[in-house]
Amino acid sequence: MDNTLIENALKTVKYPGFSRDIVSFGLIKGIENDAGRVRVKIAISTNDVQVPALIKREVEETVRAVPGVTAVDVLIAVSRPQTQPPPGQQAQVENMRDVRYCIAVASGKGGVGKSTVTANLAVAIDRVLRQRGNTRGVGVMDCDIYGPSIPLMLGVNVQPEVTGDMLEPVENLGIKVMSMGLLVDDNTPIVWRGPMIMKTIQQFAMNVNWGVLEILVIDLPPGTGDAQLSLAQTVPLDGALIITTPQTAAVNVARRGARMFEKVNVPLLGVVENMSYLQTPDGKKQYLFGKGGGELTARDLDTALLAHIPIDQEIREGGDHGIPIVIGNPKSPASEAFITLAEKVIAALEAKCE
Repeated sequence: MDNTLIENALKTVKYPGFSRDIVSFGLIKGIENDAGRVRVKIAISTNDVQVPALIKREVEETVRAVPGVTAVDVLIAVSRPQTQPPPGQQAQVENMRDVRYCIAVASGKGGVGKSTVTANLAVAIDRVLRQRGNTRGVGVMDCDIYGPSIPLMLGVNVQPEVTGDMLEPVENLGIKVMSMGLLVDDNTPIVWRGPMIMKTIQQFAMNVNWGVLEILVIDLPPGTGDAQLSLAQTVPLDGALIITTPQTAAVNVARRGARMFEKVNVPLLGVVENMSYLQTPDGKKQYLFGKGGGELTARDLDTALLAHIPIDQEIREGGDHGIPIVIGNPKSPASEAFITLAEKVIAALEAKCE
């Protein structure tokens, strides 16, 4: 019997909670076949005691159904990833030792364009750094588990490879990316409770081979729940950006969201006001969502207002096509605003570490 038949059968076994199979995750370490008596060797890294049992049972059932198989023996080697540190402490994440700075992009509510800012900011930071001769690189960790849009916005559509027990981030436009959107298909709903979200974020930090990076930009889901707290306790954050729009509803929630970072001792780098205005062809600015919300947020939080990002159809089009406006139209006012923001973020990080 050809082992290819067994391997193809194993490709139908999904890792619990994901739409991706255990073969593509690199969990199969060996297949032995002796006249229909099959032995499958598997290695996984998890703290969930139920996962090995679930995989073992499904592998046994799947392989036993292959024509010619008379017996199945599944051997699973389980390693334990680093555990979450106590509240108020950050883990020393070994695989991130070559990442110089980690920053979080956060908002109190959804719909303010946080992921759009993250994608364009990452590309802008990479551009500024390369112009200065710094080629260490930039990464994006998409922790918006329920609505991962970073892969779309950065034009990433391939699944990450697995080396040992480490995921390799996918790279495009010079940016390294890891996202839940790369691990599940578009039609799979993510219906998870808090503990599963926390474990996923910890794995994005501890089980992804980020390599050498100057700055890792982390896109957080809106709000102040499990994901935000887990990240703050797991990754040594050097600062956080707060995204808001000018209107009162966004400003009030942005302030509350920012207070969370104070409680976990993460400094605020500043506030970004997105969708600030629409510039008409004659040069006039229309303030569709009001005016002054970013200034008010920054003043109340005792931090800097770093940028006004205008409303621009090209920003939306760039996000839909995986070509951020900073690359698609680098001379536009929106691109210039993102570049200026990138320069201020870099300066703030460098000043913090002096």
